[in-house]
Amino acid sequence: AALAMRQLLSAAALMAVAISPLLQPSAAQAAPATEAEMTLYSRITALNACLAVSNDVDFKKAIGIAGETLTQTIQGQNGGAIAQLGADPLPIEDLRKGSINSVLIAVAQVCPDQMPDDVRAKIQEALQAGGGAE
Repeated sequence: AALAMRQLLSAAALMAVAISPLLQPSAAQAAPATEAEMTLYSRITALNACLAVSNDVDFKKAIGIAGETLTQTIQGQNGGAIAQLGADPLPIEDLRKGSINSVLIAVAQVCPDQMPDDVRAKIQEALQAGGGAE
């Protein structure tokens, strides 16, 4: 079953690469990612990380891949800009750091049982200190 899942994920990845040029808006169309888009993107990438971990992919590797997927999605769909942070595109390194954080927060909501205990504890601490996930 794990092999079939890996083959399915590999096929999905190849298909995503093949159609990605079709999904990228022109620069004129790219608007900063709305809060609703960010929630959707984070949930989808978190779900992918959860599926990967449940299929024996290392947690850090799964989060890294999901974070980069989120980064590339924001880059491709929204020109690297997030409405809550302003209209200007974020530097790629800032986008990557923020994407990892968004994925971790979403994984804590979607599949907390897939997270290592120490990571889950750090996420909970950070959320309480920051007043929530928003």
